[in-house]
Amino acid sequence: MNGRVVVIGVGNPLRGDDGVGPATVEALRGRVPDGTALTVSDGEPARMLDLWRGADTVVVVEAVRTRPARPGELHTLTAADAASRTAATASTHALGLGECLALAEALGRLPQRLVVHAMEVADVELGAPLSEAARSALPELIDRVAASVRQVYGPNHEE
Repeated sequence: MNGRVVVIGVGNPLRGDDGVGPATVEALRGRVPDGTALTVSDGEPARMLDLWRGADTVVVVEAVRTRPARPGELHTLTAADAASRTAATASTHALGLGECLALAEALGRLPQRLVVHAMEVADVELGAPLSEAARSALPELIDRVAASVRQVYGPNHEE
């Protein structure tokens, strides 16, 4: 493996299911190779670009709202897929992941590899806990993100 790996959990843990990104990052501590940057973001595009500056691989964990809603459903997307699919979904952030990726592309700041792990969510009200659907799907989301990170480092890397 060459280069820096950054995992960004996007969301707000005070807004119910929007907290799945930060919850995933917290759960990854000790489960991914040393040197992996684990961070949380509110999703604001300029801050996101700063968080992945200098990274060769970025793994984004995001909550998405879709219509019709399928809370707990997981998606693994490439940067191109994420840009097109998240443009049609609602974000709890002022600007969504699609806008962030478009800005990164326009500025020539997309990393070599970007993977998005997204969970469809239900309740994002301020003060709400994670919904049952999000709690049930969270272990699989954490496993998928950890597997994405380990894949970058390769089978012979020690944690």
